[in-house]
Amino acid sequence: MITENIVKGAHNAPHRSLYHALGLTEEELNRPLIGIVSSYNEIVPGHMNIDKIVQAVKTGVAMAGGTPIVFPAIAVCDGIAMGHRGMKYSLVTRELIADSTEAMVLAHGFDGLVMVPNCDKNVPGLLMAAARLNIPTVFVSGGPMLAGRIDGKKTSLSSMFEAVGSYMANKIDDEKLLEFETKTCPTCGSCSGMYTANSMNCLTEVLGMGLRGNGTIPAVYSRRIELAKHAGMKIMELVEKDIKPLDIMTEKAFRNALTADMAIGCSTNSMLHLPAIANECGIDFDLSMANEISEITPNLCHLAPAGHTYMEDLDEAGGVYAVLAELDKIGLLDTDVMTCTGKTLKENLEGVRNLDTTVIRTPDDPFSKTGGLAVLKGNLAPDGCVVKRSAVASEMLVHKGPARVFNSEEDAIRVIYEGGIKSGDVVIIRYEGPAGGPGMREMLNPTSAIAGMGLDKQVALITDGRFSGATRGASIGHVSPEAAKGGTIAYVKDGDMISINIPEYKISVDISDEELEKRKSETTLLKKDGISGYLRRYAESVSSSDKGAIINYK
Repeated sequence: MITENIVKGAHNAPHRSLYHALGLTEEELNRPLIGIVSSYNEIVPGHMNIDKIVQAVKTGVAMAGGTPIVFPAIAVCDGIAMGHRGMKYSLVTRELIADSTEAMVLAHGFDGLVMVPNCDKNVPGLLMAAARLNIPTVFVSGGPMLAGRIDGKKTSLSSMFEAVGSYMANKIDDEKLLEFETKTCPTCGSCSGMYTANSMNCLTEVLGMGLRGNGTIPAVYSRRIELAKHAGMKIMELVEKDIKPLDIMTEKAFRNALTADMAIGCSTNSMLHLPAIANECGIDFDLSMANEISEITPNLCHLAPAGHTYMEDLDEAGGVYAVLAELDKIGLLDTDVMTCTGKTLKENLEGVRNLDTTVIRTPDDPFSKTGGLAVLKGNLAPDGCVVKRSAVASEMLVHKGPARVFNSEEDAIRVIYEGGIKSGDVVIIRYEGPAGGPGMREMLNPTSAIAGMGLDKQVALITDGRFSGATRGASIGHVSPEAAKGGTIAYVKDGDMISINIPEYKISVDISDEELEKRKSETTLLKKDGISGYLRRYAESVSSSDKGAIINYK
């Protein structure tokens, strides 16, 4: 045991005295010490139930002969942070979570870990920490929220943001807006569509780091408590067998995750987080893999905001493993990879069935023959940009229109709400990238306003920032290089014609190389004032989004 170096022998008596100060008995100190990383707090709806999940994990660990010890991890609610300076502090917490977890584990020493995250940066941050620490680890999330219901139809957080756009366009009144406000998010849990939190919890299953059901069992179901107990028991098996994260999160596992990502139609943010996690595993994750895998992977799910099914529906259809079973039928997965069950993916898939082909379509009847995400390249984004293709209306897959350029989200949203965006326009929001934001804010407010006003099939939005998983429409983010680093997007002017061709993975601005060089010589890049503290340090060291917006430690 790792902890033998801390608790055994006369020279460690001072350490033992402090363990006794915690109320731990000699019997408990003779068992493996299991750190439980709790993301519980009272401000994030997806985390308010995690205390119950943690208690269940503790029970499972104790049942299997371990000693559970809890310590915390932070988390930001992207929905509450949306649309103001708080969103600058969302993505940046991913690195804080990874770093602080590393510090806690190495300072105190544990034989194994159970990570209990739920929301957007919390999940990838802890996956990054798991790879960095490389001691036996299993994940169990807090689970997704149930969908709301309005006028007999299921709703989610994206419906709420779009309702604001409809209200601004005088399409709904105060009473209807209040109804959305009070009914859209009816339970605790991560928001009910295939947004970033649920995307990452599902991909945790595919990577092999979470038990079956981790991504889909609703937060309020008792099955979630049972899952947490099993996670607590399973970590003891992983400790005994010495199965570690780097044995599980291999290059093959990441290809499986990207394949499942395409089939499920996950958030574009997965294209930030998978590279960052892979980097911690020592694996080079090239964004160009996305299009290669997309070309051969059918899109089998259209969960909100792309469609009208929700996480509870995916769970009832058999969950993530039912999707994997469909992909395995056509040979798209490497099933020899190890998982946190102590078994291979092939063993885990035995007997798994798709229980509802209206929610999880079969490969011979997909929503589309290609995957849910696409990476576009061209002179506007030489290093790439990302779009959730499965959430784009067919009439916007190929589009050409004049640029409407804004240097911040606030400037753009004001003009959108004033009715200043017309059919055919291409809204460009720049200086919102990892360094330029700083923090690479999500753009759910402007995209939802456009959708709520009925323009999502007529207007595209391009940014060096990023989009919430709740975004739908021709919303293209992660433009690299970003404006703050001198990317082409910094030199686009109002009226420049922008060409988008998602099926061919192309994006460009209709200006010559000579004109671009002329603009570069005449333009001073914008530097935002008042950036201090952690944000300043982050901006100075963060990589571009095509590299996962990771902190450059080199």
